[in-house]
Amino acid sequence: MKKIFLLAIVLNVCVVANAQSNYGLNFSSLRNSNLTLENAIRLGLENNSDFLTARQEIVIAEQKLSEAKFRYLPQFALQGTASLYDADSPMLLPDIATNRLLPPTNTTDKNSYYGVGVSATQYIYSGGRINGALKAARANLKQAQSRYEAVKNAVVLDIKKSFARLLAAQENVALTQQVWEQVSRWSISSDTWTKIRQKALLAQLQARYNEAEYELTNARLAMLVSLNKETNAPLTISAQMQPVAVNEDLPHFQLWATEFRPEIKSAIYALELDNIAIDLALSKRYPDILLNASYERVGDSDLSDENKQVSLAIRLPIPYTFSQQINQKKAEQRKSTLRRAALEDQIHTQVTASFQKMTFWQTEVLQRQKTFEDLDKLVKQALKYSSKAGISGLEALRDYVQTGQDYLQALRENHTAKAELEWAIGKDL
Repeated sequence: MKKIFLLAIVLNVCVVANAQSNYGLNFSSLRNSNLTLENAIRLGLENNSDFLTARQEIVIAEQKLSEAKFRYLPQFALQGTASLYDADSPMLLPDIATNRLLPPTNTTDKNSYYGVGVSATQYIYSGGRINGALKAARANLKQAQSRYEAVKNAVVLDIKKSFARLLAAQENVALTQQVWEQVSRWSISSDTWTKIRQKALLAQLQARYNEAEYELTNARLAMLVSLNKETNAPLTISAQMQPVAVNEDLPHFQLWATEFRPEIKSAIYALELDNIAIDLALSKRYPDILLNASYERVGDSDLSDENKQVSLAIRLPIPYTFSQQINQKKAEQRKSTLRRAALEDQIHTQVTASFQKMTFWQTEVLQRQKTFEDLDKLVKQALKYSSKAGISGLEALRDYVQTGQDYLQALRENHTAKAELEWAIGKDL
């Protein structure tokens, strides 16, 4: 248990020092034009209801922590009563009226009674229940902060993937449009068989352009959804799409995931809460020792009587379900331990899969980039010096478009893999 508590403290410090970039701490007022990735993330966080809800959960947890701290202080109460009554014997007012004792009316000619006073109650000893409640409030706050980080990471991942998709779609449209505008001006052969082949190739290139336009429409819609904007809102993004790579090995990423993934920290805090719950259940074996003091002035007209008291009270509740509560809390503790172990295995699997995906695409994208750049030089040279007609030229441009689209797909997968790896380890690279 001590090891878990120390680990929780270390992780809490790491949240402040090394957590993922604080997107959204200063909300942006940017419009949906020429968005960079960072500004898109800020805008998306600003509009995401789950993220904003998680922020409010932190506020609620902070207020509960402040409330738990106040339990160490004396509890003061001011009270005042005005009673109209008829009693043959002394009468004790109910708790809502401060348990004040009224004299019988047959001993006085008055049937009204007034009183004002102040009281203070201080816990001298609570069996550790107040301290346990404070620890639970602190652990609950840390758990709320971890949930906030988890929600933020999920939102950031979705925006990064949508951003990469939209960038690739824009580049795809530019590529296919350029080729289509070039070949649409080419002359058609008079030979029937050649004409058939030329028209078929032209139709294929036009279809590639139409499909690129359609994918751009869908990618823009997905980006608007990720930003939680209206589906008909104007949107443009600005960025250069270049291959990205990571240099660290898998053991480094596994270690970072253990340190930074908020889900693991949340599981540790849940286990800490279960340990506190067991301590609170065991604390019911010990009594409460309270010190109470009060001062009041009472009377039937002028509040002339004065009452003062200081009392020391001992209270020991005897619950019938004491042993059952302890067994229940211990079972919940074991459940949290098993859930944490399963979560760690799941996260390690996610890191491994993301690392393998990143390793493949950071190599593959460079190969496809070189192939496309070589073909691009040859195409520019051919368009400058060769005849702008014939089947061979159309076939070459069709293959050129296919190679370019393969490269753009690799770029998108490369950026997506990096975003997924960052999400898997819980920090930006």
